[in-house]
Amino acid sequence: MDNITAFNNHLPVKVRFGEGVAETLPAVVAELGASKVFLMVDKDIEKFNPAAAKLIDQMKAAAGITVTVFEKPAGEPTIQMVDDSIAALKAAGSDVVVALGGGSIIDTAKAARLCAQLNCTFREFQSKPPVYPAPTLPLVALPTSAGTGSEVSGGSVISDPEAGRKAGIANGNLRAQVALVDPVLTYSMPPSMTANTGIDALAQAIAGIIAKCSTPIGDAIGYEAVRMMTPALVAAFKDGNNKVARAGMASGSMMAGLTMNISDCTAEHSLGQAIGGLKHVPHGLTIGLVLVETLTREAKIVPEKMERVADAMGVPQDGTKDGSRCVNAVRKILAELQFPVLSSLGFVEGDIDELAEIALKDFFITQAPKPWSKQEVVDAFMSALKLESRVA
Repeated sequence: MDNITAFNNHLPVKVRFGEGVAETLPAVVAELGASKVFLMVDKDIEKFNPAAAKLIDQMKAAAGITVTVFEKPAGEPTIQMVDDSIAALKAAGSDVVVALGGGSIIDTAKAARLCAQLNCTFREFQSKPPVYPAPTLPLVALPTSAGTGSEVSGGSVISDPEAGRKAGIANGNLRAQVALVDPVLTYSMPPSMTANTGIDALAQAIAGIIAKCSTPIGDAIGYEAVRMMTPALVAAFKDGNNKVARAGMASGSMMAGLTMNISDCTAEHSLGQAIGGLKHVPHGLTIGLVLVETLTREAKIVPEKMERVADAMGVPQDGTKDGSRCVNAVRKILAELQFPVLSSLGFVEGDIDELAEIALKDFFITQAPKPWSKQEVVDAFMSALKLESRVA
């Protein structure tokens, strides 16, 4: 038997899951005692997400509710995007914030709500010791992607293009008060986005299990998230209208977000964010580019946990007992997703040292089950760089 060490757990987010649950948004707003909605969405979301368009129209027509719509430009959230949303939120005088979109929208909403309350810009917030007061405005999150789990987490990752870095902030008071997780909102995701966001969710579930700060509660949720997403991810990639697969990914990614928030992410996020800081490509893409390579290292450190992850993935026993079943299963999923390789972003061997230095300064790598050396980080990046294609 393993000794269970002390742990704490407090995740006060009200989660409602299921097809059509997004349509309860007007009632949720009323339950929160609000009537003036600041609705943050991805720019032109009505053009590519029919379910979101329907919901926006429903909100505008709802009795007793006034809606201010704020459109965030496409791409990873930047400091400028956050500052623009802070100004708009303060000007609107709303009494509830609703974030309808992918992880970038929800992350932007968290940062904007915080800074609007503190009456500062995001860079001003960064320049001082962090303060995270209890929010005065409730936040309702409706994810349109199955990936980051931001709808239930207390984290927000904002890019600083000038510095070529990503700034992560995290605190329980950043969390949404209500998460409406409706698989229908994810149906319009194209295959590439399904792959990127989905592999991020799978990585978060695995990372939360193997992290040095893992807990029995987080592990239990993480293993079930892995079980749900292993078949669902490829199925949703191949057929975006597969309702069972979309539901599995929507629920699994939300649960992976819970696992990550109870525990944490690990090296895969530090290496991935180093890539994203330099190339400004989608977050999930960067995670998938180094996931096999980081898990290969972790299998040497925590093979027992990796074996249990493989069991959750439904991989048959092969007698190895060294965690390679999990690594090979992830490798196969990436191949079936036709996932890109690191060299496709234009990286060359001369870039590896800078990537390693950036990754080693990132917080998440400190949560790995055993500290990474610089050589291990270099080796992981080099292994990813040498990969020419994905083979099942």
